[in-house]
Amino acid sequence: MLVELEKVAKFPWSPWLAQIRTPFGRTAVRWCGDQNAEPGEYHVEWTVDEDIVWGRNAKPAAESGPGVRAGGHCVVLRGRLNPTEDGSAVLDLDGSLILLNLDTLLPADVAEAWVELFIERYRISLYPYEI
Repeated sequence: MLVELEKVAKFPWSPWLAQIRTPFGRTAVRWCGDQNAEPGEYHVEWTVDEDIVWGRNAKPAAESGPGVRAGGHCVVLRGRLNPTEDGSAVLDLDGSLILLNLDTLLPADVAEAWVELFIERYRISLYPYEI
């Protein structure tokens, strides 16, 4: 996914965080690239290092369409959720696929549904790459 990096910063109690903007929202997440990265556009891969538990950190979305926003201490990702055959799931965030580990089974009617994930901002990482 192409994001606009606004800045990279570190506080004494946190990992490196990137303030990013996408066409459908803005937030701060863990940055796993160059800590001296200049503002600008970067292709990134998203990873989520938190098990998904339906009803706790995942729920049906109130609206459709991709979204990224800050939600207090967490980041809210809105996308289409698809269970996989091996018991995990994939969140389609505007064409970027994010592999998710499930702690519980998803309801049967969740496949292809718009959902929101509420993930601690330090448990979402962006890995920049060059095309």
